[in-house]
Amino acid sequence: MITRQALKLNWEGTSRILQAAVRKANELGLPVSIAVADDGTHLLGFARTDQGKPHTIRIAQAKARTAASSRLPTGKTSSTGQPVNDHMAIALPLAAGTDMYVTFSGGLPIMVDGHYVGGVGVSGGTGDQDTEVAAAGIAALTT
Repeated sequence: MITRQALKLNWEGTSRILQAAVRKANELGLPVSIAVADDGTHLLGFARTDQGKPHTIRIAQAKARTAASSRLPTGKTSSTGQPVNDHMAIALPLAAGTDMYVTFSGGLPIMVDGHYVGGVGVSGGTGDQDTEVAAAGIAALTT
């Protein structure tokens, strides 16, 4: 049997993502929650900026889990990236539970050297703002 070493997201990488995402959120003046999940959808790290609302905590975590699990950005898109109708967009959260997975924007998968290692979820701004904050976090890890 042959096994190979897999890339894994560790605390140092998680911390870099969180710090960069918090900086971006503060730059944009957004009160957000930011969650980082590993490739198994387990929470690795979390931050809530000053004035971040409590309800954004679970949403950010669900976005991170969804992006890590699907290996796709969250939002109303199919596996091909094409828009889907609202009925399809709510099927996953209804089946798995809304505290586990969501279909709205703000979650991004984390890819390093061609390997998916987790996901980042942000909640508190618009979908585009949340995605921008998540992207800033990932950029700090991969640059």
